[in-house]
Amino acid sequence: MKYRHLAGFGKRIEFFVIGQMLKEGLDVYIPLVDDNAIDAVVRKEDGSFVEVQIKARSKDVTFGDGALFAAISHEYRKNYWFVFYSERLETIFIMSSKEFLIESKQNKKGKNVDLRNIWFNGWNSKTNTEHIFPRFEKYIVRDFSRLLNEDPDAE
Repeated sequence: MKYRHLAGFGKRIEFFVIGQMLKEGLDVYIPLVDDNAIDAVVRKEDGSFVEVQIKARSKDVTFGDGALFAAISHEYRKNYWFVFYSERLETIFIMSSKEFLIESKQNKKGKNVDLRNIWFNGWNSKTNTEHIFPRFEKYIVRDFSRLLNEDPDAE
């Protein structure tokens, strides 16, 4: 049963995040298939749309990996946002495609060559705690207003 719990975690968090968006009054559309790394489409007040990819990290991951998001295939996309959710840190980060490309690291070798990863957190083994790196605090959000009010492609 644990496998089924883990296997469905990402989808459950997608619906959790989308539910939060709906609760805030966002106009959200959900694609039937996820062929293009789009979990939701949000219609802005001006009638334009942005695409959203939701990534989640379980509270049950290895200590130190609470906000590690790895093996992500990504090239710059216009009108595109990432929503990262760390269950253990109870934190949501929102980044544009451009911000993700600047802040993430690209694997140069190994089985995940060319895929990207971002590690929002560090850890302290003595206190057995994880903490968000200060350089990523600007991406922490309490609501989804960035999706509506900011241009993900702005310089």
